[in-house]
Amino acid sequence: MRSKKSITEAIRIGRNPFIKLIDGLSEEELNYIPAGFNNNIIWNFGHIVVSTQILCYVRSGILPDMSSIKYAEDFKKGSKPTRNISAPEIEELKNLALGTIAQLEADYIDGKLSSITPFSTETFGVEMNEIEEVLLMSLSHDALHYGYALAQKRVLQKSID
Repeated sequence: MRSKKSITEAIRIGRNPFIKLIDGLSEEELNYIPAGFNNNIIWNFGHIVVSTQILCYVRSGILPDMSSIKYAEDFKKGSKPTRNISAPEIEELKNLALGTIAQLEADYIDGKLSSITPFSTETFGVEMNEIEEVLLMSLSHDALHYGYALAQKRVLQKSID
């Protein structure tokens, strides 16, 4: 049986290439919406940061709603970029990407996330009954948005050349 730490460690490991991608681009490039897309690289990154928190903490009942999750309004499901994300905000999002997973891991190990209200995800249409299912789905969700960001980077590079 896998340890509780292994699932959150996989999420953390998966976020590192996304952070590396962001580190290699300018603020302007991160905020650029390529033709054919309705968002940008920094939106995809911010979206994974807030989505995991919303799914794990709001769905578990630890938080009554997403109002206390930083940047939730900017990056929640169904949102689109409405403003440029500044360099200090980009740095904060990178810190939140790993820091929130460290907190999630501690809360998970402490059993604070042991009970969730079952729900189905819109993205994958899968019912979530246990926090482990939510965490595994979060890992898949992160990878999906990292893929979008890589595609956006390719389009961005072609438009620059």
